[in-house]
Amino acid sequence: MKPSPSSEPITKEIFIEARPETLFSFFTDPDKLVRWMGRHVLLEPSIGGKYRIDVNGSDIAMGEYKEIIPNEKIVMTWGWEKSKIVPPGSSTVEFKLTPKDNGTLLTLTHSNLPASEVASHQQGWTHYMTRLQTLAQGQDPGIDPWSELAMHEND
Repeated sequence: MKPSPSSEPITKEIFIEARPETLFSFFTDPDKLVRWMGRHVLLEPSIGGKYRIDVNGSDIAMGEYKEIIPNEKIVMTWGWEKSKIVPPGSSTVEFKLTPKDNGTLLTLTHSNLPASEVASHQQGWTHYMTRLQTLAQGQDPGIDPWSELAMHEND
């Protein structure tokens, strides 16, 4: 049985006025990560370590850390706890932090997603990267409105 064809990777770039060292902690410190994504976050930020991000009480992203280069890059597998389409560990998300001017160019690449899932994940990363940018630049993005919505009810 062939797996469903994966699409072209999603790639997003955003410039954040914060140093890579500052930004890096927003991916490895659960108290910081939960301020831009999810309601409850469990992280083991080491190679092979697991993470669990409860976005809204029913959608739970899970996977494990594959590569961690402090202040430069984080690679993790990605999927959704109850999903048959994108199960935990079935896709890969890479965050690259490149120093630029007075801040960091954050490049996200999400690969191995089924084509049918690209649009929703594009929208999701746009939402969360904007929240991360606000937070890392010292403002409060407030409660995530998505933490009150269920996305994968009928998956």
